[in-house]
Amino acid sequence: YKSCSLFFRKLLVLTVATEETDGFRRFMQSANYFNYNVKLNCSSGAGNGESWKGGDVGRSIGGGQKVRLLKEAMEELADQEDLVILTVDSYDLIFAGGPEEILKKFQQANHKVIFAAEGLIWPDKRLAEKYPSVRSGKRYLNSGGKTCKFCWLFSPKESNVAQWDLHDNDDDQLFYTKMYLDPLQRLNLNMTLDHKCQIFQNLNGAVGENRRKKKTTKSRVKFGAGLQTFNLSCCFSSQMYLNYLGNYVPDAWNYEHGCAHCNDDNVDLTEMRELPNVLVGVFIEQPTPFLPEFFHRLLTLDYPRTSSEVYHEKHIQRFWEDNRNAFSSFKVVGPEENLSQGEARNMGMDLCRQDSSCDYYFSMDSDVMLTNRQTLKMLIEQNRKIIGPLVTRQGKLWSNFWGALSLDGYYARSEDYVDIVQRKRVGVWNIPFMAHVYLVQGTALRNELKERNHFVLEKLDPDMAFCRNARELTSHREKDSPSPESFHMLRPPKGVFMYITNQHEFGRLISTANYNISHYNNDLWQIFENPVDWKEKYIHQNYTQIFTHNYMEEPCPDVFWFPVFTETACDELVQEMEHFGSWSGGRHEDKRISGGYETVPTDDIHMKQIGFEKEWLHFLREFISPVTLKVFSGYYTKGYAVMNFVVKYTPDRQSYLRPHHDSSTFTINVALNHKDTDFQGGGCRFHRYNCSIESPRKGWSFMHPGRLTHLHEGLPTTNGTRYIAISFIDP
Repeated sequence: YKSCSLFFRKLLVLTVATEETDGFRRFMQSANYFNYNVKLNCSSGAGNGESWKGGDVGRSIGGGQKVRLLKEAMEELADQEDLVILTVDSYDLIFAGGPEEILKKFQQANHKVIFAAEGLIWPDKRLAEKYPSVRSGKRYLNSGGKTCKFCWLFSPKESNVAQWDLHDNDDDQLFYTKMYLDPLQRLNLNMTLDHKCQIFQNLNGAVGENRRKKKTTKSRVKFGAGLQTFNLSCCFSSQMYLNYLGNYVPDAWNYEHGCAHCNDDNVDLTEMRELPNVLVGVFIEQPTPFLPEFFHRLLTLDYPRTSSEVYHEKHIQRFWEDNRNAFSSFKVVGPEENLSQGEARNMGMDLCRQDSSCDYYFSMDSDVMLTNRQTLKMLIEQNRKIIGPLVTRQGKLWSNFWGALSLDGYYARSEDYVDIVQRKRVGVWNIPFMAHVYLVQGTALRNELKERNHFVLEKLDPDMAFCRNARELTSHREKDSPSPESFHMLRPPKGVFMYITNQHEFGRLISTANYNISHYNNDLWQIFENPVDWKEKYIHQNYTQIFTHNYMEEPCPDVFWFPVFTETACDELVQEMEHFGSWSGGRHEDKRISGGYETVPTDDIHMKQIGFEKEWLHFLREFISPVTLKVFSGYYTKGYAVMNFVVKYTPDRQSYLRPHHDSSTFTINVALNHKDTDFQGGGCRFHRYNCSIESPRKGWSFMHPGRLTHLHEGLPTTNGTRYIAISFIDP
C-alpha cells in the first residue's frame, strides 16, 4: 500500500498518512479484510518522505495539504470514468463493510458527491443557518478541519478540488463547507450529505447510535454501510469507543472463532539468538502485604536476570543483600530522594529511554502477583507498543484496566468488561486505561513517547496521566519550534494504543486497603483481604491432600493428625506471641476467662490478646471445619471457640500439664516448632487408650474429642521450648 502505482477497480480509497501509527495499521487491517484498493496520496511524496505541513489540526483549523494532494491525485485519475473515489483519513477510521456495499449505497443515493455528516458544526458556527434544513438525520458536513478527517465519495470528474489555491495549513473542512453551501455548486456537482449515516458513521456525539450486535458469528455494526469514524477533539468517548469497536469490527473477535488478529505480527523468541534486553521498574508506593513473595515471583520469572531493577521504597534491604549478585545492575531510589509518584515513574521510564540497548521497559507495582513464569516472554511476543497482562483481585471484578471512561475521564464499565475479566472473552484488547503492570517497547519510548513527563498531568494520578498522554498523543508541545522537524511533527493525533491480554492466566492483584502494619508479622492478618495469598503463605502445601488422598493419620483412636500450617505460619505466630511477651505463667487466677479461675492452667497467650481472634476463628471455619466433617462423619461444627491460645512449655516455667478434659466438643493442637531441634521431650498421652504421641511434626495438628472419652495430659518438655496452638472448638 505504500506504492504510488494505481489500482484500477470500481472503488479506490485515497488517504494521507505521514507515518504508520497504531491507528493506521488498524485502518489497513480493516481495509485488507474487505479487499479495498488503498492508495496513499503520494504524487508529491506524502507517506514516502513529505512531511506534514497542514497545521496542528488536532487543536485548530488546518488540513489544506490534503486537499492539495488530492488535487494532484485527481490530475492522474481524471480519465477514469468508471472509478469512484473514497477519500478518508486513516489514523482514526475503520471499515465495517466491503467496497461492494459502499458502491451500492453510493448508486442508490443518486448523487455524484457524498460527504459524511455530523451533528456538530465546524469550523465556523455562524454558517449553521446557511445549511439546508433536514427532516431527520445529521445536518452538517464533516470533511476534516479540526479533527483532520474527511469521508466522502465522488467521481474524479466531479470532485471540483481543482479550484483549491490556498495554503497547506488552511482549513479543508471550511473549503468543502463553502462549496456545499453554495446552492449553485451544490446543484452543479450534485452534492449531498450522508444525513442518515447510510455509508459513514461519525462517532462525534453519536456513540449512543452504535450498538454492536451481540452473540453473532460476524461482528457487525447496526449503522452505516462501510465506515466508522469519530471526532477526537469534541468527545473523548468517541475516540475510545472507536478503539472499543476495533476490538470487534470487522470480525476481529466473535463468539465462534474468538480473536482473529491476536497473533498477527507476533515475534518468535525461540528464533532469537539473544532475548531482548528488558529494564524492570518496580514501585512500592505504600505498605504492601506479602512483599517477600512478590520479590520471589519477580526472581522466578522465566527470563534471564541481566537487566536493571529500579525500586522506590525503603523496605528492600534484605532482598538486595540476598540477591545483589543476580542482577547486572540494581538501582534503589528511596524516600530520601523526595520524589513524587509521577517523578519516580518518569525516572524509571527515562532509564530505558536514554539507553539505546533497552529493548523493553517492564513496569510493575508491588501489589501484582505474577503466577505465570512466562508472563514477560508472552508480552514481548505480542509485539505491541504498550501491553499489559490481565490481573484481577481474586474473586472480584477489580482489575488493572478500564474498558471505558466517563465523560470526565474516570472509570466507566464497558459492555465487555466483565466477560474480559472473567475470561469469557479471550483475546488482546485495545483499552483506554491500564495500571499496575505493563510492558513498553523501548523504540516507542524513544519515538512516540519521547516526552519525559508522561506521568505528570494536571491533577491526575500518575497512571491516569500516563494513559491520557499515550491516548491523546500529539506533538503540539513542539509546534513553536522553528526547526524543520517541528513542521513534520505538526500532524494529526496519533495516540499509542494500549492493550491488555487475557489469553493466559497471569496472576492477581493484592489488596493493599486496610493493611495494618502495627503488628510484628503484618501478613498474618491478611486472611480476609487477600485470602489466596494468605493460604499460599500460611497453609501447608499438603493440606488439600487430606481430601484428595486421605492424607492424614490416626495415631490413637479418634485422634487424627494432619498438616495445616507452613513453617512460616508457625514461626510468625510464635514471633508474634514472643513479641507481645505477656505470658500468663500458668497461674490458676486468670482474669482473661469467665470466672477468673483456670482449673488446669497453662503458660499461654490468648489470640484475643494480640488482636488475632477474629482471624483465627475464620481460619477454624475455613480450614479446620472441613476436616472435622471428614473425620467425624455426621457432625457439623459451628467452627466457634472461646479459648484460642498459644502454649509455651519450658523446663524452668511449665514443662507439662496434668491429666484433664477439654471444655470442647473437639480440640485442635498444632505443633509450632520442631521436636529434637527446638526442644526435647513433650507430647500428649491419652489415658483411656494408653496411647502417647511423642513426635509432633511442625505445622501438623492433632484433632481429638474434648469431653468424656479423651482424658489426656501434656508430657514433660525436658529441654528447650515447645510451642503449640490450641483451640477448644464448639464448647
